Amino acid sequence: MTNVLALFWPVGLLILLLAMAFLSKRMGEANNTPGYYRLAYLGALLIGLSIAARIMNIGEDQATLDTLQQNTLWLILYNGLPAIALTLGLIAGWRYWSWLLAERD
Repeated sequence: MTNVLALFWPVGLLILLLAMAFLSKRMGEANNTPGYYRLAYLGALLIGLSIAARIMNIGEDQATLDTLQQNTLWLILYNGLPAIALTLGLIAGWRYWSWLLAERD
């Protein structure tokens, strides 16, 4: 059951990145900004790969999961891809939405 619950945060991050990419694309079209929103779509793809890796390990017992934690590829798929995806989404979001923080009276 714990493995199924571990899918909630990457799925939520996937939805967040897709929503931000869509809104940033619309903002970029209105302001004639370069296509930085593609970074958010790339981040969503990386999160999708991480979710696929997590789904493949849903039925595994704890001993197998402990063995997998010693595997470098598994660590990259499980922890590295979401970190890279979040960084790409942050860069894309900052390029389009930083003006909200710069507005002063």
